[in-house]
Amino acid sequence: MARLHGTLMYVYAVMAGTPDDRALAQRYVRRMHEPVHGGGSGGVPAYDARDPELQLWVAATLYDTAILVHDRVLGHLPESRADALYERYAALGTALEVPPQSWPADRGAFARYWQDALARLSVDDTIRAQADALWKATKAPRWVRLLMPLNRFITAGFLPPELRAAYGLRWTARDQRHGDLLWRLVQVVYPRLPVRLRTWPQRYYLKRLRRAGRGAARGRVAA
Repeated sequence: MARLHGTLMYVYAVMAGTPDDRALAQRYVRRMHEPVHGGGSGGVPAYDARDPELQLWVAATLYDTAILVHDRVLGHLPESRADALYERYAALGTALEVPPQSWPADRGAFARYWQDALARLSVDDTIRAQADALWKATKAPRWVRLLMPLNRFITAGFLPPELRAAYGLRWTARDQRHGDLLWRLVQVVYPRLPVRLRTWPQRYYLKRLRRAGRGAARGRVAA
């Protein structure tokens, strides 16, 4: 849950926050990434959360998922707006350790990067066990656990067939019909929600980030 909250604080700060919000989120994520490393022996590849290539991949998954959801719910963006949004999403990586030149130059370059990255993905027993643990969410609040079957279903629907099969996720013709029905329902309901309700997560996570920043500042003064 801490990683989820941290990711959302960072995304909203970079995409919709002030320069101070963005600087605070950068410090927060860098601090969270520092201890996340390991491997490099016994046939296990070395891993470092600060690796620019890995951060590029994470930023790419955030962009691709956002576009998939937008297209399903609100339709395709006009080309000019799609290009502008793509340029803005580069900041999710470049605000950390991703060099600006590493973000694919345009949406066409991104599509090529994305397909190449998908082709290089592999899923083994360890990764499948990690995914299963995330979906079970045994230590999460009860309301989160109740939502995880829906999360798993939506995830399965978004994954390419080969990757879905690698994770052992079922997806039948009936599942496809149910998925299509779910997104049609969201298409009808979401645009009719008040803007203030639709933007509540953004306001919540920016406030949470600023509160964390004030707490850290008080801690430094006390020290």
